[in-house]
Formats: sequence, structure tokens, C-alpha cells
Amino acid sequence: MTVTRLDAARVRERAEELAELLAGVVADGASVGFLAPLGLAEAVAWWHGRAAEVAAGRLAVWAARDEGGRVAGTVSLAFPDKPNSRHRAELVKLMVHREGRGRGLGRRLVTTAEEAAAAAGISLLHLDTETGGSAERLYRSAGWTRAGVIPDYAASPGGELRPTTLYYKHLRPPAR
Repeated sequence: MTVTRLDAARVRERAEELAELLAGVVADGASVGFLAPLGLAEAVAWWHGRAAEVAAGRLAVWAARDEGGRVAGTVSLAFPDKPNSRHRAELVKLMVHREGRGRGLGRRLVTTAEEAAAAAGISLLHLDTETGGSAERLYRSAGWTRAGVIPDYAASPGGELRPTTLYYKHLRPPAR
């Protein structure tokens, strides 16, 4: 399994593959901001929008490819544009294909994003995830701290309002 940071051109080039992953995790019930069913055209358009964010330096995207070359997972860091927030970033869109789950890929993607953030001088990461979902176990085991729960925060892919849990993690800057 290889994990690679994608520039804007690669996000555009790989938009269909990335969209297939996104549509698949939504169909599997992942709460990543979309309602089911998520059409491939809508998912491709969403990824094209992310390419613009990457080009502007507001988003970093990593994709993992399995041995067959298929996109098996992604993770992104969203960077705030306000001067008083440049020390932090948000971990977003951690997605792992159903066939790659339970094999450490989610952990590897989170670690990749954390290491890149620290290398970029980011000292604080934060995220939100569906309360009670499998991702919570991953974040807790990776040293993230639970900050609290917001009830009825987002609709599940099926449209049911669900709570979300906020997490944060302080990063140590890289040794110089």
C-alpha cells in the first residue's frame, strides 16, 4: 500500500477514482458530509472543487493505493486562512474502502497527515466524527483527545440527525 500526497492536477486527474471511493463509503453509511445515494457525477464534481482548494493551498490531500493500484483510502488537512489560526489544521475526509478496513490503513493515513502537519509547523489538529462510529476508536487509540459532543450535528447518509464528537491533538514540532 502506498500513500501519496496529491497536487491539484493529480486530484483532477484522479477525480473519478476518488469519487468512486467517496460514493462507496457513503453507500456503506459513513458520515462524511453527503446523503445517500451519492451519484458518481456529484462526487466527481466535489473532488474537482477540492482540486481548487489544493491549488490555493487551503487543502492537502493524500491517497492510498492498494497493490492493484486502486484508490483504497484518503485523508486531508484543511488549513484556515485567518492569521490567528495558522498554527492549526482540521483533519477531514478520512475514508477507507470497505476492503481495506481493519488492516491499519486508517491509522497509516492519520499518521501521514499528522507527520506532514508537524513538518509544516502545525501544532494543533482538530476533527469531528460521528459519535459512536468506528472512527472514534481509531482517533482515541492514536492519542486524540475528546473535546465534547454536539447533538444533532449532521445528518447520516440516510438523513437521520446524529451527534458528532470533537477531537483535538497537540503535535510536537519536528526536531531541528
